[in-house]
Amino acid sequence: MTTFAELGVDQDIVDALAAKGITDAFPIQEQTIPLGLPGQDIIGQAKTGTGKTFGFGIPVVQRLGLDPEPGVKALIVVPTRELAVQVYEDMDMLTSNRSTSVVAIYGGKAYEGQIDQLKAGAQIVVGTPGRLIDLNNQRLLDLSHATEVVLDEADKMLDLGFLADIEKIFQKVAPVRHTQLFSATMPGPIVALARRFMSNPIHIRATDPDEGLTQANIRHLVYRAHSLDKDEVIARILQAEGRGKTVVFTRTKRAAQKLVDELNDRGFNAGAVHGDMSQEARERSMAAFKAGKKDVLIATDVAARGIDVDDVTHVINHTIPDDEKTYLHRAGRTGRAGKTGIAVTFVDWDDLHKWALINRALEFGQPEPVETYSSSPHLYTDLDIPAGTKGRIAKAPRTESVRTQQQPARAADAAAEGTGEGGSRRRRRRRTGTEQVGASFAEGADAAASASGTGVATAERDADGAGTHDGAGREHHDGKPAPARRRRRRRGGGGGAAGAPVAGA
Repeated sequence: MTTFAELGVDQDIVDALAAKGITDAFPIQEQTIPLGLPGQDIIGQAKTGTGKTFGFGIPVVQRLGLDPEPGVKALIVVPTRELAVQVYEDMDMLTSNRSTSVVAIYGGKAYEGQIDQLKAGAQIVVGTPGRLIDLNNQRLLDLSHATEVVLDEADKMLDLGFLADIEKIFQKVAPVRHTQLFSATMPGPIVALARRFMSNPIHIRATDPDEGLTQANIRHLVYRAHSLDKDEVIARILQAEGRGKTVVFTRTKRAAQKLVDELNDRGFNAGAVHGDMSQEARERSMAAFKAGKKDVLIATDVAARGIDVDDVTHVINHTIPDDEKTYLHRAGRTGRAGKTGIAVTFVDWDDLHKWALINRALEFGQPEPVETYSSSPHLYTDLDIPAGTKGRIAKAPRTESVRTQQQPARAADAAAEGTGEGGSRRRRRRRTGTEQVGASFAEGADAAASASGTGVATAERDADGAGTHDGAGREHHDGKPAPARRRRRRRGGGGGAAGAPVAGA
């Protein structure tokens, strides 16, 4: 192994890496850093997890110098918010021993903080195309002095339709610059982009040797599973021997949220990252996963770009991806940095044709996934699940603490509903209904109602309201429980008309 000091990296950067336990360079870093430091344009062909962030980041930081002038001197463009956060954290660490300042510019967060950092003189900008162009158009971001430009995951930019934005950005940076482009694949439009905006680039391929290593490090298991049994299977896999951090991929945002609720109800410590969450919530969830506060992360494909966690032991495809590129990206969340990992994929009966295409493209040699249920013996042996394991953790300490924390909140909720017994009972019944979502296979309707915004609580209110009538026998369907005062009057009034005076009163 080659150390960073041997590659000519400045001592303060070597010290910053060593403080994080990083001393030896990965192959992609060994190839790119010696070329990037003197200013050679580079096309790096490497997938995520190979260490390419330091491969392009170290030359950028070192070339700017120990104390660069205020103002944007380096621009790193990435396709997604999550990857922007990841690259920002790495660049911030590389600059920790020098005055260089880094700012992340991306959508989903307030402009003010990002603008303040730009006005304070940040020299390195990591950002997504939309917000970069937006701030540039408002003349709040000046890119004309950016002499270090990096385009990361260029093929993903193409997939997301950002190619026109990238061309606009290249027209706004300094005409004489040092440019680095990284991409897992090299489709025609990316090659054309490189020819237009780069000067005699050297093409470095780190894919082929790493591809073989990664495939050897990852064990691929493919099961034909029933959709109603998947949650139970996942819950049992999460209790496998040696299971560390786990990423579960779903096709839709709704499925991701439903699964996170289900797993938490079963006693696991799961978080989610999907498009229906605010950017702050996504970042909190990702930070909790990286810190180990949550050991299961449910994610959709786009939101998962930037999951760069070395100690993920299992990846589970709740739904099969659409193509082999997405499959490799998902599976690549485990087996990173030379470690081993397990990738489990569920194939629905209707999706067998998708698996056939992936199997053929990746030459797995497994055309027929094994029919698998939560009780199948081979599931236990394949994944080293202890015998007798069920899909629920009976006494999870986290569940007890949550229940303890909820008791005062429920009391406050009951008080807010009203002091009468009826108000407290209605609140309690709604809570119970919500907590039971996902507890059995027969609750698809509840989940659909929750996703559509009506929710189980509304259904409970409707159920309560359906039992209230006025004196004329008319039923209330507005979904709102009748006030306690009117209910008491009806009970006292017997069969008389609602609110009618009693004779002789």
